[in-house]
Amino acid sequence: QVQLVESGGGLVQAGDSLRLSCAASGRTFSSYTMGWFRQAPGKEREFVAAIRGSGGTYYADSAKGRFTISRDNAKNTMYLQMNSLKPEDTAVYYCAANSAYFGLTIAAKYDYWGQGTQVTVSS
Repeated sequence: QVQLVESGGGLVQAGDSLRLSCAASGRTFSSYTMGWFRQAPGKEREFVAAIRGSGGTYYADSAKGRFTISRDNAKNTMYLQMNSLKPEDTAVYYCAANSAYFGLTIAAKYDYWGQGTQVTVSS
């Protein structure tokens, strides 16, 4: 079992930055691919970014160049640095853990989920 707790969300203005954190329980954190997803009202949950235990990273087109995913396996924590935020980034952001190698952009492939943290970007 892995328990995930997100933090760092909030209300910011367009162009501002936020850093989200995802703290994980368990001793096998480094073996999981970790991902960030987001869900806006009335929309499906969408992939934002993922990072493998070895450090390889993957981004949605909407996140490339503005967001940076990272992890600290010693602290069992993953981060999402979000810069140049836009109103369309407004959503609940979820972190998730995936024990499989494939499907890192697919929400259904993730085994564990956090409760989510709200990010609101005003124009």
